[in-house]
Amino acid sequence: MAEDVIRLDIVTPAGLLMSENVTTVNLPATLGSMGVLKNHAPLMTTLDIGIVKYKQADTDHYLTVSGGFAEVKDNTVIVLAEAAERAEEINVARAQAAKDRAEDRLRHRTEEKDLDMLRAELSLHRAINRIKASGLK
Repeated sequence: MAEDVIRLDIVTPAGLLMSENVTTVNLPATLGSMGVLKNHAPLMTTLDIGIVKYKQADTDHYLTVSGGFAEVKDNTVIVLAEAAERAEEINVARAQAAKDRAEDRLRHRTEEKDLDMLRAELSLHRAINRIKASGLK
């Protein structure tokens, strides 16, 4: 079994979040979810806001990413994420408050700039993603 592992490194602007051997990785690629196993073909992809699922010792683990890039090469997956958080470390109350704020902004849109609405939509998407991931832990 040890020969079937791949290295998963998750890096954010704050630093290295994790670097561990895993057996599978599922990534929220911009064009759709993608799975990575040992000996996967080399590739680079952009990541969407979503959940990274990985398996270690027959146990599923989850973490959120808020966009970024992933590189698969030589049985290593490197994720460069704008932000990432392990599911078990998510503050659900904080995520719910962010969701409520974003929904309120979107409900009360007037002649605000499109950029403000885009920010509110992305904030809502990130909050929903965090709440969803917290339930998977």
